[in-house]
Amino acid sequence: MIKKDVIIGIIVGLVANTIGLILAAMLLGGGDDFTAVIKAAISEGFLGKLISLGAILNLIAFFVFIRKRQDYKARGVLLITVILAVCTFIFKIF
Repeated sequence: MIKKDVIIGIIVGLVANTIGLILAAMLLGGGDDFTAVIKAAISEGFLGKLISLGAILNLIAFFVFIRKRQDYKARGVLLITVILAVCTFIFKIF
């Protein structure tokens, strides 16, 4: 049961981050296509910043799970947020 809740939290965290990434790309992309924004982010070196903006929705999901006292699902969301932070740090270095 505990592993299932953590996995659900990880999936919710990934979905929330993906939706946040798409929203950030659309809002900040100036009306360009999503793939064009991602390609520009890779070439100009701000993909990590877009991923970080996408992680804002993870904050909402985390607090919803905490509010409902679903601590293990919140732990999964927190885990994926930390993994994304490490990935963003790696993008920043390289």
